[in-house]
Amino acid sequence: MPAVTVENPLTLPRVTAPSEAVARPVLAVTTAPSGFEGEGFPVRRAFAGINYRHLDPFIMMDQMGEVEYAPGEPKGTPWHPHRGFETVTYIIDGIFDHQDSNGGGGTITNGDTQWMTAGSGLLHIEAPPEHLVVSGGLFHGLQLWVNLPAKDKMMAPRYQDIRGGSVQLLTTPDGGALLRVIAGELDGHAGPGITHTPITMVHATLAPGAELTLPWREDFNGLAYVLAGRGSVGPDRRPVHMGQTAVFGAGSSLTVRADEKQDSNTPDLEVVLLGGQPIREPMAHYGPFVMNTKDELMQAFEDFQKGRLGTVPAVHGMTASGPQG
Repeated sequence: MPAVTVENPLTLPRVTAPSEAVARPVLAVTTAPSGFEGEGFPVRRAFAGINYRHLDPFIMMDQMGEVEYAPGEPKGTPWHPHRGFETVTYIIDGIFDHQDSNGGGGTITNGDTQWMTAGSGLLHIEAPPEHLVVSGGLFHGLQLWVNLPAKDKMMAPRYQDIRGGSVQLLTTPDGGALLRVIAGELDGHAGPGITHTPITMVHATLAPGAELTLPWREDFNGLAYVLAGRGSVGPDRRPVHMGQTAVFGAGSSLTVRADEKQDSNTPDLEVVLLGGQPIREPMAHYGPFVMNTKDELMQAFEDFQKGRLGTVPAVHGMTASGPQG
């Protein structure tokens, strides 16, 4: 799991919660069900079964892979529409190409993130490049959906290309954890991702036996999803393992620990930490559209069917009739 790493974390700025911080309890630990997305790549639905009041402003998150593809096997998604929210695609291992009908796009690989604000709507496609399809190889990543408040849902689409080398790297006082701040702020250290809804997104790697206690904004929710390994969360040391999400309650600090012994194929505990300021607005979500009302959803479908969300670029040999499937 390369993402972005350093040989000696103790060369990085160090962060910890103040002694007077109130530890956030763990309200629930859920296990992500497995499924398939797009043209058939395996995913884990990280937020399945969690009440939306604990997720807001996050809508859903898929762990894509980890999978070792044979030659000819790598898969992506066909052209499809979005409106009313932001998609965040974080690639840990492997390569993914993105293109949208608004002119955004590019190739991301180990540790890179693509942040697409769908806003008023666009079409996009995500797929492995042709050379990876031919050769096969390891693929592992995340896709997170972040809601937009009503006032921003119909904003112009925007695309951010966040290279792994631009993320803010931090560590704990003993150097036992490497923190990659992708978006938002952690103890005054800001990540490169620009967000409309205030959030924090961190990929943390904890060495066996390491403990991580971070200051966490009290007006944010708190979630921890385990990408790999085993550990515990919260003051009560609730056990967690790969494919599980911990939901934290109120407080001003968040604690994660790595077990002394990890799985044979996973040297460290890998966790994605998420926090966001709840929007607290009605949400109407169906398929690729996230709006505030059913009428707005119906309008989104109509706009898509009438080609108002853009057209597939002709360079792909597809017509303006829209995506297939």
